[in-house]
Amino acid sequence: MTLLAEAADAFLLAFPALLSIVNPLGGAIIFNEITASRSHGVRLNLARRVGLNSALVMLISLWAGSYILSFFGISLNALRLAGGAVVAARAFQMLNAPEEHEERKQAQAAQATAQVSAGAETEETAEDISGFAFFPLTLPFTTGPGTIAVAVALGTQHPASGATLAMFFAGLSLAAIVMALLIWLSYATADRLGALLGATGRRVLSRLAAFILLGIGVQIMVSGAVPVLHQAIHG
Repeated sequence: MTLLAEAADAFLLAFPALLSIVNPLGGAIIFNEITASRSHGVRLNLARRVGLNSALVMLISLWAGSYILSFFGISLNALRLAGGAVVAARAFQMLNAPEEHEERKQAQAAQATAQVSAGAETEETAEDISGFAFFPLTLPFTTGPGTIAVAVALGTQHPASGATLAMFFAGLSLAAIVMALLIWLSYATADRLGALLGATGRRVLSRLAAFILLGIGVQIMVSGAVPVLHQAIHG
């Protein structure tokens, strides 16, 4: 029961954080705009590929990010402090200017869209679609540096070793997979979501997600600061 609780706690930690930074509903609106010239079938194919690519990006960041940084001599608590600070700063920026955040994501995607697609959908090959799905639709549009930073910060919360470590990463992995499925579903139904939410709904959603992410970033920082302060006091 304790192991299942460890996995559930990890999922409940990771899923809101990833949901806040990825914001698949907000991304779906932009996805709808930048793929408007493509057929419904191509857009469904792109949505599926972006979901799969996003899962890989998040899983690799969750599993290996903290270990790679630790390899370079960065302590676990330092990773938590730095990662939490990055998450909180990103959330604060999103909270104060969600429109600018979404406009920047749209500009990143649209810039590469112009290079890949010139409006000639029939000339696109499967390789073209696959490349376009990864860049820019996956990176940096859907799971960019902000998502990677959040995933790495979440990975630093892992226990030292044992069965709880495996269950912790199982919970994180489940959160990433569920998030990838939400991305796929949101992008596949992007045309309907865009009409349903509208501009006001998008702003409300962005600010709510940013506020949740800010709290998670502060919590990650606290989890790194408490051991450091304890060691300094009793050191």
